[in-house]
Amino acid sequence: MFVVVGTVPDREFPLVHGTVKLAGELVLIGDKAVPVNRGTPALLAASILATETLGIPAPYAFLVGDIGYGAGSRRLYKYLTEHLHEFDIDTLTFHYIQPIAHWHDKLLAVIDAIRGNPVLIADAGFMYAAKMSGFAERYDLFTPDMGELAFLAHESAPHPFYTRGFILHDEKRAPELISRAYAHKNAARNLLVKGECDYVVHCGSIVETIDNPSEEAMEAIGGTGDTLTGIVSALIAAGFTITDASVCAALANRLAGCLAGPTPATTILEIIAHIPASLKETLAARELPFKESNAIP
Repeated sequence: MFVVVGTVPDREFPLVHGTVKLAGELVLIGDKAVPVNRGTPALLAASILATETLGIPAPYAFLVGDIGYGAGSRRLYKYLTEHLHEFDIDTLTFHYIQPIAHWHDKLLAVIDAIRGNPVLIADAGFMYAAKMSGFAERYDLFTPDMGELAFLAHESAPHPFYTRGFILHDEKRAPELISRAYAHKNAARNLLVKGECDYVVHCGSIVETIDNPSEEAMEAIGGTGDTLTGIVSALIAAGFTITDASVCAALANRLAGCLAGPTPATTILEIIAHIPASLKETLAARELPFKESNAIP
């Protein structure tokens, strides 16, 4: 089972879980609907279309409303520590959740006890919690942007807020920051660094960089990093190695943007609609089959 855990920016949204569907501009989970704009809903919409294209089951999601105060995230942490062991999980992606270190550690202990040792992916808040708790190396893949990479590279910064301002404009420092993140043991075994140039990293070594195709207008569209995490998670769930999945996801996400012919007014949903075509084209170009053994490099 491919599972996504995250939040939606709605204080009243209850804690729900179930298989997700995409219906027009909405992600459906049970009798609840979430509009697709950015954040976890964008990740889910991208992963729904990617899993459909790959011929595997749609993701199963655990969602709760949280507008930044953490109450929803705490409810979600508590529920997962009590119930996650009931699910047969092979790929587990954590997204926007408040980074609460002690809850992260309780939940990680539950995950470690899950049969089959699921592939563990973290982005956004949960990635922050993993770094703050000292357990980054337990993860199989982090998907940071450049500001988040600077946070991982800093030995003591408690949040990306403290590093983002001086680094977003200088992507040339990515190799240095990647090296520092691994030196301080603040990185997962694999990284997919999102930016003007995407970096695919395995155990501290940059194995591939992707900067083409490129659409300048995509930089102004919120949610493109979320869709990238959704695509790579689906590819890993389908059995591709993390390195192959990362390269293909970066290429497919960029190609989807190009196919959308974006302007600054383009919505993330318009880009997501092109994921099936971009993913098929990317896999064909890389001469990768749609399914491989689920091997972690």
